[in-house]
Order: sequence, then C-alpha cells, then structure tokens
Amino acid sequence: MRVILLGAVAFAFTTSVALAEDMMATRYGNTTITRTSDGVENHVYYNSDGTFTAKQGDATTQGTWAIKGGTICLTANPPIPNTPNPACAPLSAHQVGDTWTAGPYTVSLVAGIQ
Repeated sequence: MRVILLGAVAFAFTTSVALAEDMMATRYGNTTITRTSDGVENHVYYNSDGTFTAKQGDATTQGTWAIKGGTICLTANPPIPNTPNPACAPLSAHQVGDTWTAGPYTVSLVAGIQ
C-alpha cells in the first residue's frame, strides 16, 4: 500500500498555484497510472470534490487531495503505516495521453476509469 500513495503523488508538476484547479480538471473521470521500475502499477482516480481512490491489484486506498503551495498533497484515510500523511509532490499540468517520468516512476494520464 505504501507504493500506492507514494506513486500517486510522484508526478512532477510545475505551474502556478492559481491554475491548480484547472490543472487537476484533466484528471477527473480519468486514470493516473504510476509504474515503478520493477513494473508495479498503481491506478489513481481524482474527484473534483477533493477526494481520490488509489488501487494496486486488489488493495484500495482512499483519501483527500489538496493543492498547497505549488504541490499536491494526498492524505490517506486511514493512514498507511510508515508513509508520510499527507504525501506531497510538486505540481505541473498534464493532458490525457501524456506520459512522463517523476523520480523512479513512469506516470501516464489515460482516458476513463481503468
């Protein structure tokens, strides 16, 4: 489960906080997929009400997301042991179809809930 939350916030973002809501709009109703170098895949679903669901295999984590000072922070409920809560990462805009690298992760934003 630790990989879910850390992978979920591991995308590099670089746009102003004033545009944060617009940046997240491409994620609503779509799937953010993070992959580790050893092939572990996590699917994250963001909602416009500030909630998210993350799945890795049969494991599911839910919580809230918020934009704070140029970063996106995910707070798992309940917290994941030995994992920062909230877990935060820099924020940048991406469109459906984009794939990018963020630290040890490959991240893709794909259409629909997958």
